[in-house]
Amino acid sequence: MKIALAQINPIVGDLAGNTELILAAAREAHAAGADILLTPELALTGYPPEDLLLRPAFLQQCKQAIGRFIDEVDGITLIVGHPSGVAGDEVFNSASVICDGNLLGRYDKLLLPNNAVFDEVRYFTPGFAPLVFEQDGVQIGIAICEDIWDTEPAAAARDEGAELLLVLNASPFHQAKQETRREVARQRVEENGIPLVYCNLVGGQDELVFDGHSFALNKSGELVLQVPAYQNQIAYCEYIDGDIARSDVAADTPIVESIYGALVQGVKDYIGKNRFPGILLGLSGGIDSALTLAIAVDALGAERCHAVMMPSRYTADISVTDSRAMIDILGCKYSEIEIWPMYESMMAGLADEFAGREMDTTEENLQSRIRGMLLMSLSNKTGKLVLTTGNKSEMTTGYATLYGDMAGGFAVLKDVAKTMVYRLSNWRNEQAIANGQPAPIPERIITRPPSAELRPDQKDQDSLPEYEILDAILAAYVEENLSIADIIARGYAEADVNKVVRLLKINEYKRRQAPVGPRITERSFGKDWRMPITQRFTL
Repeated sequence: MKIALAQINPIVGDLAGNTELILAAAREAHAAGADILLTPELALTGYPPEDLLLRPAFLQQCKQAIGRFIDEVDGITLIVGHPSGVAGDEVFNSASVICDGNLLGRYDKLLLPNNAVFDEVRYFTPGFAPLVFEQDGVQIGIAICEDIWDTEPAAAARDEGAELLLVLNASPFHQAKQETRREVARQRVEENGIPLVYCNLVGGQDELVFDGHSFALNKSGELVLQVPAYQNQIAYCEYIDGDIARSDVAADTPIVESIYGALVQGVKDYIGKNRFPGILLGLSGGIDSALTLAIAVDALGAERCHAVMMPSRYTADISVTDSRAMIDILGCKYSEIEIWPMYESMMAGLADEFAGREMDTTEENLQSRIRGMLLMSLSNKTGKLVLTTGNKSEMTTGYATLYGDMAGGFAVLKDVAKTMVYRLSNWRNEQAIANGQPAPIPERIITRPPSAELRPDQKDQDSLPEYEILDAILAAYVEENLSIADIIARGYAEADVNKVVRLLKINEYKRRQAPVGPRITERSFGKDWRMPITQRFTL
């Protein structure tokens, strides 16, 4: 029995387009001699459909699409993920088994995740029974994503006679997620003694990125198929003599490469699925904007990227020189707009209001807001989306300006700590050199001390702990949920920990107004970070 895995990239809500995508996959798999086509979780709607599931017309059109599959899928068994039910009544996260004009059965997801980025309890009713169907004399069980993260659903399928478990998934990326998925699946295989096939989504959806990495394990728990990450493709494996034979096993993707791939996929799909003609960004001569531009060019091509350098009297000559050098390598559109005359004009307009007050960060932020205004004006005129360039370390501490460098539509590095920014930049340069190409990010951009260049001789580390310390405290507090006392016990200075946590708290209102950006850690400042703005908890 030949099984096809449709590692596809549907668009949320595009029911007509996703239906055609699945039908095309079924035709391709059938032509390749496959007996079964397994699709990802909610492949019909894309994942997550969120409040679209509350709209009766949406669910009605899903029902009609299932009717099309029943009418049009011939010669192959299609297992398709979709919602079923009626808005305002019970709605299920389902998988239908369809073959030659017949609905052979429907499985409803038993376990509904309600943590991290998942809130399926808001929308779905849990199923209550396993589904096992027969194909070519083999008893096949179905599970959907969260179902294999506990023991009972797989065991229930086995108890109903399943000899093989097929799992539909919409499992988003974060660091080391692939190894975790495989280990969970291996535990289910070892407990039940039956092989498992795992089909995952690929693509970006707002802040979530799905890396694919679909796989199969034989009944000994050995990896016998692994589909490359971030590739939209149909893969195949064979079930022979009660087990899955070894097929193509792509190598694991190293962590820095997988993060870079997630960022590229996130930009590509956010721009593409929302039909923006391209992107704009402010290129400063610093490492964050340089890395963001490299990612954007890799995602979209140089012809769809426009970098704008907006120097002031505090911008170092090497910042302009290095930006121009990067543009020469990447070949995208480039503009320079001097902001100091605008700054002086605005300061003149504010002179009476500011009279008698010392200069402070207000004047620094005004420069950033002029740059934000210019980028948004270019965005209005061209239709291109502004990418913001701030990283997670800056989002933690508020080292960013509302309506300035935070102004834009997609925050590429929002979940990327500064230390990881350096690792990604070095990795991207190393890949270029290994392929006989010039490094896209000039070395001086990586090695010079980071600075906002909003006042003379300014350096980030003048007001923040060293980034290695800052990022470690950030990870402990945000991603591990450790207390201040626990972090200090790890050896970090009490003053540094208290400062970082204080900055985190007082800047929550800023983060609430930031654009979405790709999630690459287990806890980003997005769907899985829901802190109250007004609060006084201190530990």
